[in-house]
Amino acid sequence: MAGLAVGAPPSEATGGSNPDVSLLYDINGLAADAPHWFDRVMEWVGEYGIMAAMALLMIWCWWTVRKRDDAPAAVAGLIWAPLAAGIALLVNIPIRGFVERPRPFKDHQGLDVLVAGKTDFSFVSDHATMAMAVGVGLFVANRKFGLVGIGLALIEGFCRVYMGVHYPTDVIGGFALGTSVALLLSPLAMALLTPLTRAVADSRLGRLVRSPAAVSPAAAPGDGGGDAASDGGGTADGTADGTADGAAPRSGVPGVPGARGAECDKDLAA
Repeated sequence: MAGLAVGAPPSEATGGSNPDVSLLYDINGLAADAPHWFDRVMEWVGEYGIMAAMALLMIWCWWTVRKRDDAPAAVAGLIWAPLAAGIALLVNIPIRGFVERPRPFKDHQGLDVLVAGKTDFSFVSDHATMAMAVGVGLFVANRKFGLVGIGLALIEGFCRVYMGVHYPTDVIGGFALGTSVALLLSPLAMALLTPLTRAVADSRLGRLVRSPAAVSPAAAPGDGGGDAASDGGGTADGTADGTADGAAPRSGVPGVPGARGAECDKDLAA
């Protein structure tokens, strides 16, 4: 892919028939027309801001999935997200060395480069790879948070082209690499991480995996009635005690055996 940019004719200096370079100039041209403060914001967002937002999103997702019934599996997916990003970055090392594509500002004039000091190769974008791997990893843990993470990854890719440090195909390649690692290795990662998170959930560190509300056992139905009958039922205790002792229950109501016994005692006294 390096040959696409190296030695381009003057007619292709700003893109020409190369759609990759043309799109680069179109997106980066927005930086030339934007206010200085906006370029500084985009520089910070593209270099640090998106990744900081990803970290906060992961913390929010962790706090939420702990309340689910399948909390250990969800937390395992959440742990896999940064691990997938790290593995994808390692896979990108030989890819960069094999392709050896220079940064776009080294082969094309007139680009507004917002970040200086980029001397490594361009394909594929580390930032795009890492952001998409985390986004897809979040999707494994929770779809709603995953969609937000994937959206942030798309913004990250746009920022890298806007800053003039990557071609659009560098970003697309990063998206493909991050997605592939996060999805293809997900079954193996979940098979290894889920038993670990379940073990942690059953230990003293269980709150890291499952919230207290999710682990507190609910009262079994019928327990309250059984306790009331055995412990505090005055009528039940009195009837049971009276029957066990053989004493007839007292009653002042006519027609009840207790009342009839009282009438017999009265006649004998007379």
